Amino acid sequence: MKMVVDMELEDAKKNVLDLIKEKDDLEMKLLEQKNILESNRVGMNDPLVDDEDYPRADVDVYQVRQARSRIICLQNDHKALMRRIEAGLVKVHSLAGKGGEESATSQVTASGNLQDDDELPLEPFLRVNLVSSGSPAELAGIALNDLVMEFGSINAQNFRSLKDIGDLVEQSRYKEIMVKVKRVDMKVVVLTLTPRPWAGKGLLGCNVIPLEAVER
Repeated sequence: MKMVVDMELEDAKKNVLDLIKEKDDLEMKLLEQKNILESNRVGMNDPLVDDEDYPRADVDVYQVRQARSRIICLQNDHKALMRRIEAGLVKVHSLAGKGGEESATSQVTASGNLQDDDELPLEPFLRVNLVSSGSPAELAGIALNDLVMEFGSINAQNFRSLKDIGDLVEQSRYKEIMVKVKRVDMKVVVLTLTPRPWAGKGLLGCNVIPLEAVER
């Protein structure tokens, strides 16, 4: 029985890792389309006609329209893919629990790595109170009212101020940051966030506020 569970667990891990590779490829395609908008100095909603309703001369209107359409399709694909990854992670966790202590000591995360379970339970220390459409945060799967339990190397034990988060984000431009969040349904999800310039302000496109001790 244990051998069957172990085989199912390995298959489940491989499936999640394949999905993560697909996610990484999709995010690269999204970045390419975003770069097209940035090169034209427009976002997803900026007008493409001038005051007289003529196509703007400073914008490649056809290219921008194509990029916007492609971005919408890719964003929808990304959301569906993240749901499949989350479901895959739940299956891995379930099978690991059936496989005994040795199998249960690691799990596949959304970064594609194997990670030891935390020795101490992590407490939320930030709340997400804004997520902008089309932002790196939204693409990573971060949602409004998510409670952040871990942001890269920062957690409730070593967090001092929002400057810690800002410094880490700035140092991690175009690099993946693992973010562990607790959803409103109490489900814990591990996400991969890549800070980078986009059509909006900042490198993330989301806002977080520190949690008071009574909220944890």
